[in-house]
Amino acid sequence: MTDPRPFPDGRNTVRGNLTRNRRSRYVENDEYGAFARRVLRAYGRRIASGDIDAITELNALFEEVEAALGRAVLGLRLLGYSWADIGKRLGVTRQSAHERWSETSID
Repeated sequence: MTDPRPFPDGRNTVRGNLTRNRRSRYVENDEYGAFARRVLRAYGRRIASGDIDAITELNALFEEVEAALGRAVLGLRLLGYSWADIGKRLGVTRQSAHERWSETSID
């Protein structure tokens, strides 16, 4: 089977003067987080007004947020952040942060 890359030896064939240098645009910024919080609050209000069947989906979202937080903590630990750094931003002690997420960490 042939290599699908045009230059398997890894050469960069992009011509700088023909290719625009664009800053990468991050979608997952602070505004994105604020939007996600508004959506979750609205979903909770909808369920509270009587949509009981949707509570299972909200619980699944909760579990997804928990998993995402665990991945975020692991990533921060791999980058060298201390339990004190993480705990401070989450409003808990370093001991509490370690107890909660040490199983997902590099310790």
